[in-house]
Amino acid sequence: MTDNSHENVPSRQRRRFPGISSRAYEHPADRSALVALRKLTGFDTVFKALSGLLPERSLRLLFLSDSVRVSEAQFAHLNDMLRDACYILDLEKVPPMYVKQDPQPNAMCIGLDEPIIVVTTGLVELLDEEEMRAVVGHEVGHALSGHSVYRTILLFLTNLAVKVAWIPLGNVAIMAIVTALREWFRKSELSADRAGLLVGQDITASMRGLMKIAGGNHLHEMNVDAFLAQADEYEKGGDLRDSVLKILNVLPRTHPFTTVRAAELKKWSETRDFQRIMDGHYPRRGEDKDTSVTDSFRESASHYADTVRTSKDPLMKLVGDIAGGAGDLGGKLRDKFTGAGAGGAKGGAQDTSSGSATDGDETSGRPEDPEEGSPGTSGPSSGS
Repeated sequence: MTDNSHENVPSRQRRRFPGISSRAYEHPADRSALVALRKLTGFDTVFKALSGLLPERSLRLLFLSDSVRVSEAQFAHLNDMLRDACYILDLEKVPPMYVKQDPQPNAMCIGLDEPIIVVTTGLVELLDEEEMRAVVGHEVGHALSGHSVYRTILLFLTNLAVKVAWIPLGNVAIMAIVTALREWFRKSELSADRAGLLVGQDITASMRGLMKIAGGNHLHEMNVDAFLAQADEYEKGGDLRDSVLKILNVLPRTHPFTTVRAAELKKWSETRDFQRIMDGHYPRRGEDKDTSVTDSFRESASHYADTVRTSKDPLMKLVGDIAGGAGDLGGKLRDKFTGAGAGGAKGGAQDTSSGSATDGDETSGRPEDPEEGSPGTSGPSSGS
């Protein structure tokens, strides 16, 4: 019989966040994508149908029978990390956690009634203690945010698409819902990465873990600064054709690209918002019922406006030009797609008007991270 309480404290001194609301670490794009998902035509019908049909009991029995449940007697070090994470984020009930035999380094938090955390042996063998602590905190963050319900629906819609095609919405509608779920899923990973940092409270360990997920257990061959430089190169490189390819590449994926996740998390760790949380100033769960939906929309809109304004991506810069009323947009669009004009595409990519804005936003406490990408291919189990 497992003990769902958690009285132990972290193995080293870490700040605890009593009563913390998931709003404290949720990425603005996460909240706005979830709102958009709920408004999607047909989503309520699919959600209600699947909530009653998904074999959650079967899923729990499957992990119970074919995986190792983490406890004081099995994977005790993971059990300590899990309880510590729940202690730090003040999650009252410790979710059951299982280790599944799979060489692919993955982790997921699923479940309709109650969340279940699953990590693979590939992940356990890849990461050291501090890196793994951040991953466990990441999954506990999903549980605290209530992400497991939608992640479970995506898992079943993705893996059992043929079997659920009879739902009276049509395949096109179901694919639209899957696409919207994936979009939200990618944004939710950015939120959970932040939760992992709040639990581990070691940005270096978080960076190492993401590098290992991308490049394996070869830290001596990797460098954090060079890894983050890849994210910068990915964002600002190429022309509009590359921007379109980026969008096409990310659509079928569920997780943000690892370099982008690392850059997003590093930026957030340097903001005033993060420091305020670490100083004990954060929204509490008791205040959630009084939270204004309008304020959440306003925050999301502000975030996207900042993203467009400060982005180095050619397509985002063009959107910024349109919003700013720049002239000769037809010519700019033609030049960027065709590569015409020696300085056309390159000049747009090297425009420095957005560079200084980033520093200004950072000091104001608003995260202005770009959010795209995904390591992993098709299912909620990809990445951590």
